[in-house]
Amino acid sequence: MASENNKRIVFLIDMQSFYASIEKAANPHLREKPIVVAGDPERRSGVILAACPIAKTYGIVTAEALWQAQQKCRHLVVVRPRMETYLRTSLQITGIFHSFTDKVEPYSVDEQFLDVTGSIHLFGGDVYQMAAQIRQRVWMETGVNCRVGIGENKVLAKMACDNFAKKQEGGVFWLKREELAETLWKLPIEKLFGVGSRMKRHFHRMGVYQIGQLAALSPAVMSKRWGVNGEVLWRTAHGLDDSPVSPHAHDTQKGIGHHMTLPRDYHTAAEIKVVLLELCEEVCRRARSKQLMGSVVTVGCRGADFGAPVGFGRQLKLAEQTNDGMELYEAACRLFEQHWQGTPVRSVGVSLEQLVPDNVLQLNLFTDQPKRRSLAQAMDAIRAKYGHDAILRAASVLGAGQAKERARKIGGHYK
Repeated sequence: MASENNKRIVFLIDMQSFYASIEKAANPHLREKPIVVAGDPERRSGVILAACPIAKTYGIVTAEALWQAQQKCRHLVVVRPRMETYLRTSLQITGIFHSFTDKVEPYSVDEQFLDVTGSIHLFGGDVYQMAAQIRQRVWMETGVNCRVGIGENKVLAKMACDNFAKKQEGGVFWLKREELAETLWKLPIEKLFGVGSRMKRHFHRMGVYQIGQLAALSPAVMSKRWGVNGEVLWRTAHGLDDSPVSPHAHDTQKGIGHHMTLPRDYHTAAEIKVVLLELCEEVCRRARSKQLMGSVVTVGCRGADFGAPVGFGRQLKLAEQTNDGMELYEAACRLFEQHWQGTPVRSVGVSLEQLVPDNVLQLNLFTDQPKRRSLAQAMDAIRAKYGHDAILRAASVLGAGQAKERARKIGGHYK
């Protein structure tokens, strides 16, 4: 029963092959075929965004190049992404979850946390029965299969889903702290939430290969070696997490950024600055829409060769807060000119951080800032009504410009 030990009951619900499942639900003739959702193969975005379970049996994995997947499965069906549809379905699923509890926290477009501690008695009081009801509702209303990880906190629910529920026929697994020695601790260290490939190598050099070996270390040893992050990993291995499931967890924004992978290698500063201008305009438009401005700009450029990565990521503190695109662009150009080494660039990113409300305006003797703000707001209004490419900087119509192409996309993928 839910209240036996007065512990919280948290679900992490993950949508199986989310994009691919939506496409199969919309096109029943694809249901028994191996399909992948992938970006435009003519551009660098030709990578696998989602693969259905049938496609995965051929060894196809998310994020690999489309041409590699097609070599593994000659009769692979490739579907271009429809991001608006996926986002609408995600919101529909959130609505289903809200009929079971008011404590729903989106983790990603296809994963959400639910705290059902206070509502499970309304659904019979049985954890597994409630999970089954949720899975059935999602399947019946969207055609998407989901898996449910259960724990007394978010980190246990997440690891229950990632490591166990996905392998269960019923798609549900309850990871209990008192059973970690028989379940979680037997897994390889990289299965611990928060351990990536680099941290895995660090642990292997220490002789730590299983999660249980990390759990056996003292928190003092972990803290001494990795600071706060070390203690967090130790707590995660022991299933300790006090963070609440909050619908407002993402309301407070620390930064606003935009990143773009380019359709080809950019070799000249003039080309790259066109993209920098477009990114700065987009970042500031989003900041104005949230009535925010920031005082730290970050610029990142990455090279064309993943095998020998080159590039930089640098920050600059501005003299005063801003959400003006040209002010941000001027600062971004200074960073770019200082740190770019002339190597080909395949991806560029700009972010504005240390955000504050924009209801206070610092006047400047040399700039008519109220006029610039009014102009920016007028441009925002035009774009909101007629589309993001309704009004553009002249540089964006040059060959290097990506604004018109980006206006056709959501999250870097076609709508």
